[in-house]
Amino acid sequence: MSIAEVVCRQMGCGSTVSELPGNTTRGFGVFCDGSESSLRECWRSYDLRPGLTVICSDLLVQPDIFLTDPMGGVFRGHQGPEMFRGYNFTITCSTQPQYPGGSFLLTFTGSNRTQPAVNHSAAFLFPAADDSHQGNYSCVYDNYVFSHNFSSESELLSLTITASPLPAFIIRHVVVLLILLTAITTSYLYYKPTRRQKRVNRVSSMDLYVNAMEMVSLSSRAEAGPGEERAAQGTE
Repeated sequence: MSIAEVVCRQMGCGSTVSELPGNTTRGFGVFCDGSESSLRECWRSYDLRPGLTVICSDLLVQPDIFLTDPMGGVFRGHQGPEMFRGYNFTITCSTQPQYPGGSFLLTFTGSNRTQPAVNHSAAFLFPAADDSHQGNYSCVYDNYVFSHNFSSESELLSLTITASPLPAFIIRHVVVLLILLTAITTSYLYYKPTRRQKRVNRVSSMDLYVNAMEMVSLSSRAEAGPGEERAAQGTE
């Protein structure tokens, strides 16, 4: 265990959970008393020594935690993210794809929530933020690997709940109204040139018809003889 402690200390992986003997190989034998900072400080001898597999406590990487909201009610304050009252928000926990499975524990002031990890992440939905949601949040990722339970905790996310400049229901109605006005304006701008173009097409068709009739009349006169043309003129 003294060698395993040095290995975990040198790699920055916490403390030793277990050590498993491996196949006997010929190489450098290492002898440590457990206080060394790396294997280089241990005494070595060229001898027949068994291999060693060491499992350290910090097997899992630190998960990430971040805050999102679909209504735009979160903003960055001086002390961290701030959330308007009455807005929905989501806290997402994620980790690198080291090992399959596992679960996330979301811890915050006065309560805990657990969800299984799906694609190495989990989303925790909070409807209608109020003062009870203010506090420090962290994600704890738990997984069972190499016949041992391991866990890793994220950094703290400090959330502040503040009053909205306008009530949430008023803002929602304003957003809906803006969407309707945008749709109506877009439809008007699209259909107005279409009707104008139809009027232009009708005028152009009348001009083509008049020009065609004039060309037919000139062609008929050109084909008629001089006498016929004079007779036609006299008739006119």
